[in-house]
Amino acid sequence: MNEETKHWADVIAENVLARGKKHTVASGITPSGAIHIGNMREVVTADAVYRALRDKGADVRLIYIADTFDPLRKVYPFLPKVYENHVGKPLSEIPCPCGSHKSYAEHFLVPFIEALHSLGIKPDVYRADELYRQGRYVEAIKIALIKRDAIARIISEVAGRELEPDWNPFNPICNECGRLSTTKVTGFDIEKETIDYACACGSQGTVSMRGGGKLTWRVDWPARWPIFGTTVEPFGKDHATAGGSYDTGKRISKEIYDYDPPYPIVYEWIMLKGRGAMHSSTGLAISISEMLEIVPPEVLRYLIIRQKPEKHIEFDPGLALLNLVDEYDRVEGDRRAYQLSQTEASRPTDIPFRHMVTTVQIADEKGFDYLLTVLRRSGYEISDIEAIRQRADNARNWLLRYAPPSVKFRVQETLPPQVKSLTKEQKHALAIIADELEQGMTGQEIHENIYKVAQEAGLDGKKVFEAVYLALLGLKSGPRAGHFLASLDRDFVVRRFKEASE
Repeated sequence: MNEETKHWADVIAENVLARGKKHTVASGITPSGAIHIGNMREVVTADAVYRALRDKGADVRLIYIADTFDPLRKVYPFLPKVYENHVGKPLSEIPCPCGSHKSYAEHFLVPFIEALHSLGIKPDVYRADELYRQGRYVEAIKIALIKRDAIARIISEVAGRELEPDWNPFNPICNECGRLSTTKVTGFDIEKETIDYACACGSQGTVSMRGGGKLTWRVDWPARWPIFGTTVEPFGKDHATAGGSYDTGKRISKEIYDYDPPYPIVYEWIMLKGRGAMHSSTGLAISISEMLEIVPPEVLRYLIIRQKPEKHIEFDPGLALLNLVDEYDRVEGDRRAYQLSQTEASRPTDIPFRHMVTTVQIADEKGFDYLLTVLRRSGYEISDIEAIRQRADNARNWLLRYAPPSVKFRVQETLPPQVKSLTKEQKHALAIIADELEQGMTGQEIHENIYKVAQEAGLDGKKVFEAVYLALLGLKSGPRAGHFLASLDRDFVVRRFKEASE
């Protein structure tokens, strides 16, 4: 098997294994807003490579670092104006927007971690504020302070920008105003592990290297690689631009921390069809928890894993999502992507998602037992009740939020007035179908028979299908006719078609 036919995760795993058998795959994010499916690409990519390495016998672990010590950069559209008082403070030190979590950071991080577990991703999770307070960064901070000029030179050479004369790789947290975006280092004591600062708020003070502030992003990132022994890390294309944070990070890692940078996996954005890249700060995003109400977790993984990281994904939550679920269920796409998408809770099903969308609309508000009856009529196995319940809930939520009008219908309790437009030939066709349905037929047999009836009635097949839908739905189109008719109560359909034909 050449590299063209291998799955991308296996190709990366083989390249990484050439460097040794022991690996740490890292991922992370700043929890400044709702973590959406655009953000999922990084952690799902990391997990796919982690699984590929594990499958090849590597000694590998998966870690997730939440940048909870990063500052709130602005008041996002989803925040009340009162948060202006917290701009510049670490996310871990800002109140929770809903009051149910210990901090702003946890408000967005907790549901994200829960979603990870639903997706079968179980990394070791680290919070940056805890890491700094525990002293995990102390040695890295000391080195950065001592080698400040060398780091400034690297950033200047690689990024092509001159730093201010008072620039420092460390941002202290002001003891008075609590901000780390308005302070400047004025001195430090390596032995006492303290840093002196002056703040724009007018105060001066001293903080500990253990939680009194954090390294700037371009230094924090390479500093954490040797702390965790990171050997593989995916990151967005914004970090991979020439002179970007990975370019500076590589040199800081080697020249300042004497550590080989991790194997890079650069990924493209997930775009919301017709609207561009997702960003929680602009409100242009679909949350992971919302997506998990619409599709099974393994399908959400498959959306990402089937595509190479360097190719952007255009996400269409409409009909394309319907097709994606069925592609996954039929294992018609990339079989290795299918394997890497499995979760512990994955349950195979032979009920196409498209048919489930039809079924829940037939069952309407008649309850879950009636939905099972409809599936049984269609000839589907219904022993795995919980799997059916999950898929039915997914289908209902999709219909409610993203289904185009062309997919929605309601079986009419009485003869729709639209049948007045039926021609004599269409009525004759319905009468023939009614007589033949009384004999009992499968969905496929019904579908094929409609074309035979069309010939017998001297009609184009499309006109017969139109008559079927008008009689039952009051619409000119609807779900695949054969399986749809098989799903309905046969006596009801026979009565309706006879009534429509008179």
